[in-house]
Amino acid sequence: MAWKEYPQNIKVRLITSFFNRAIASSVMPFMALFFAQHKGAIWAGIFLVINVVISFFINFIGGYISDRFPRKKIIILSSTASALMFALMTVSLLPDQKWIVLFAVSYVIFTITSSLGRPAVHAVIIDSTTPENRKSVYALDYWLVNLAMAIGAALGGLLYINHQLELFIALTVVSLSLPIAYGIWLQDTRVKLLEKKHENIFVDLLQNYKVAFQDKPFVMAVAGSMFIFAAEFSLNSYIGVRLAEEFKSVFVGDFEVAGVRMLSFLNIENMLMVVVLTFFVTKITDKFSKRKMLLLGLFLYSVGYTVVTSANIWYVLVLFNGLATIGELIYSPIANAEKANMMPEDKRGSYSAFSNLSFSGADIIARAAIILGAFLIPTMMSVYLGMILMAGTFLLYSGLFAVNKIRNKKNLSA
Repeated sequence: MAWKEYPQNIKVRLITSFFNRAIASSVMPFMALFFAQHKGAIWAGIFLVINVVISFFINFIGGYISDRFPRKKIIILSSTASALMFALMTVSLLPDQKWIVLFAVSYVIFTITSSLGRPAVHAVIIDSTTPENRKSVYALDYWLVNLAMAIGAALGGLLYINHQLELFIALTVVSLSLPIAYGIWLQDTRVKLLEKKHENIFVDLLQNYKVAFQDKPFVMAVAGSMFIFAAEFSLNSYIGVRLAEEFKSVFVGDFEVAGVRMLSFLNIENMLMVVVLTFFVTKITDKFSKRKMLLLGLFLYSVGYTVVTSANIWYVLVLFNGLATIGELIYSPIANAEKANMMPEDKRGSYSAFSNLSFSGADIIARAAIILGAFLIPTMMSVYLGMILMAGTFLLYSGLFAVNKIRNKKNLSA
């Protein structure tokens, strides 16, 4: 599908999300460093954990309101508030004795506003696509996410240390332009809004998510995604820690590649492969059955990360990290499109918010692997991750295809 054939809302969503993600990835990885420098490591750790918890719960409220009210208004209001918080963070960096309290408060409010708007932004893609073109849109979105993260990480790495204020000023200007773009070009085409069924808004919110929790195929797909994402998340948690401690340095001339540099190289390899190969892989997989391609992608992904978990030889790490990335390129657009097809029209925001549980859960599993890795040898950690990936593959495939097929047959015979 050519770019000019995409609906206007998809173009707006993809372009604005590209800039939004580039902004986030240029500063968010440095937040732990920033707060640790100014308030100490323990304070920084507790503060950031509290932020993750806040984001987790606010995300559910965001899903509910994005189904109850026009998405365009929610996106404009939340992105305006987020931009203003970026502006306040920038102001707090101006004095020599930085106003850390103002920065921290602004960061918390930024977390709240961005979490409120995120489900509505995700739901826009589902509103504006059909089951036929959804996979190609998700493939393009996946490509843009990785490109934005690569650009953002490069900007952050170049500017954060010596040009922190200039970086935040540039990010504030870009973030202020996003609500303007939404206001001009985003169309609120959705007609069907979620009706309020209970006088008590909290009861209504909980009842709304009860529907998602009772949707067995969707719950299985979300749980499966959580186990599968855990492998990718472990690259920068357990695998990163292990490489830093165990990887024997290799030399390219006088240039030493130690464990931390090897980890950086694996991340760069992943991003470059996604940017270069996404559309080529998608074009090939379009010729085959979605079910077979999903299983093939998950198999390659699982084999790749299972080996990378315990490997210590540089070329084995590079080869199997590449294999895992190809697997991800095959399965990811199919899984995203099929999950979107399962979402009821009037609950897409809520279902999108519920789907985000897979990221939170994967993050917890990946962090827990660091603790487990202190007691198990690397080969046992490979077995552990392999079992998690097998469970994830079974749950995701069953949720998207097997259980769904049974449910459809029951509906037809009813």
